[in-house]
Amino acid sequence: MSRTGKRCATLAALCFISMIAGAALSYAQPAAASNRVLGTVASVSGNTVSVKTDAGATVAVTVPDTARIVRTAPGSKTLTGATKIAVSDIGTGDRVLMAVAGDPPSATVVIVNKASDIAAKQQQDQADWARRGVGGLVKSVDATGGTVTITATNRTITVHTAPNTIIRRYAPDSVKFSDAQTSTLAAIQPGDQVTARGDRSGDDVTADEIVSGSFRNIAGTVVSTDDSAGTFTVKDLITKKTVTIKTTPDSDMRKLDPQIAQGIAMRLRAGASGSPGAGGAAVRGSPGAPSGAGAGGGGQVRQAGAGAQGGAGAGGLARVLQRSPQIHVADLHKGDAVMIVATTGSPDAATAIRLVAGVEPMLQASASGSQSMFASAWSGLGGGAGGEGEQGGEGAP
Repeated sequence: MSRTGKRCATLAALCFISMIAGAALSYAQPAAASNRVLGTVASVSGNTVSVKTDAGATVAVTVPDTARIVRTAPGSKTLTGATKIAVSDIGTGDRVLMAVAGDPPSATVVIVNKASDIAAKQQQDQADWARRGVGGLVKSVDATGGTVTITATNRTITVHTAPNTIIRRYAPDSVKFSDAQTSTLAAIQPGDQVTARGDRSGDDVTADEIVSGSFRNIAGTVVSTDDSAGTFTVKDLITKKTVTIKTTPDSDMRKLDPQIAQGIAMRLRAGASGSPGAGGAAVRGSPGAPSGAGAGGGGQVRQAGAGAQGGAGAGGLARVLQRSPQIHVADLHKGDAVMIVATTGSPDAATAIRLVAGVEPMLQASASGSQSMFASAWSGLGGGAGGEGEQGGEGAP
């Protein structure tokens, strides 16, 4: 092939991979999957790059000197601003999207998101979700009007969409952002859990992004545990039936500080009795609670609708739980009270996605109020922050 022909072939490959990059990175199904490799770099040896693909396979790809290798910023949907790099600049943990040919595969074009760039973008995304995010249970959906009404403890928030609003939906068994699929407003149903990021004005949010999911909320007491199997049984306080809960390495299990649990229980009781300021005063928690979690920082957690926009009680609880110690099935005991976000599963079995123990005072004060708060807080534990997994955020390979 002539030099001109090779250049045209390279440009065609660049156009092709740019198009599938945009599709893959917005979680659509890319075309011509057999002609590309998308995943995370497992190792690099000379000009051979071993990639663990998003499908779970490991593929060794030769990157010849003739290959075009460019570095792009996570979030980029085109190659505008991409910089040329060498194969020696590719490192373990980088995300790559390769146009390949032949068997064994040889790359013609390689698009790289550096692991350090991904980590920086994830931190930025997480900070933005924390600053501009709201979460709660869906009360109603107006697909024609482009709105979703959610409840966050005792607040009602209207989320407005625009033509450029990104809408995704979690997989049935995961709250990882990397597992969310492109979706529509019509797919959101009352009772779903939603988190949205956007500009807020009072109880109205104009969303840049919405992530929804249908999950199961369980509050109950532990009946038995099987640490070797990674399972435990819990008696659901609502249905009065026993449910077997399976845990996986991805299950996020934490225990709430007793002082925090007692403080929240006090506010739940005050709210139930209609005491003045029940939703407005901060509750003193443990000294180890994250600063800024409540109005005064220093370990304060605001309960239902306290001051800040969008349901600060749920957001405060989410931040406290992020600082709370992780536990395992072996740390649970018969009679412990737990709240769980789980897969829908079956009536008698489900897989834990999030679990918080140490909630006895809260459930005694108000089981429904506690569940509502935890259901609203689930997305603050990483689910909608765009920072989980290795995808590097929207637009990254």
